[in-house]
Amino acid sequence: MKTIAVIPARYNSTRFPGKLMEILGNKTVITTTYQNVVQTGLFDEVFVATDSEIIFDEISENGGKSVMTGEHETGSDRIAEAVQNIDCDIVINIQGDEPFLKKEPLKQLIDVFSNDDTKEISLASLKIELKESKEIQNPNNVKVITDNNGFALYFSRSVIPFLRDQDFDVKYYKHIGVYAFRKEALLEFSKLPILPLETSEKLEQLRYLEYGKRIKMIETDFIGVGIDTPEDLEKAKKLI
Repeated sequence: MKTIAVIPARYNSTRFPGKLMEILGNKTVITTTYQNVVQTGLFDEVFVATDSEIIFDEISENGGKSVMTGEHETGSDRIAEAVQNIDCDIVINIQGDEPFLKKEPLKQLIDVFSNDDTKEISLASLKIELKESKEIQNPNNVKVITDNNGFALYFSRSVIPFLRDQDFDVKYYKHIGVYAFRKEALLEFSKLPILPLETSEKLEQLRYLEYGKRIKMIETDFIGVGIDTPEDLEKAKKLI
């Protein structure tokens, strides 16, 4: 089973343009992410997929592998273009703004497919429990709810589930935007038209659910810093 990692990297992000080229320690955010993924030793190959010559050159000049793509609305669509002619079985989509992702949760995702002899699972992702009210309310934290077998029921920037009975102890989970695809499922995903839920929430994973696909969620206790805002960058600098 050949497993590769692809890091979609768009320069002009909506909330924080140019964030991947911001300096973190003594390297850019995107180079830090790329090198950390390579150092896990889990992947046969690691690529950055980008439509930016600035990011392409940054990775190439630091000894990494880059693939130029066209413009895409989602990271998964960008990765699908990048891997269509690459020989592989499993593709791990790692966000370029998650520089501190560790080895263990990535290995957990790979193990989903290693243990799936009947090939019933085409997509897996990560979640982590949210405990602070401020983090639960934050729309930048995408929440996920699952069924009893760990398959996603819905993702939202809103607080889900809604706690009607305040005496009930409910758990909230944040979706960590790392996806593991079977290659054929990823290529199929990229051909599906965007539907209303994805358009409304601006969450690409909803496209899968709207078309009746299943997403296996793996709980992790990994705590990193996703860089969505300038404030997140300052948190990451403190962590460095």
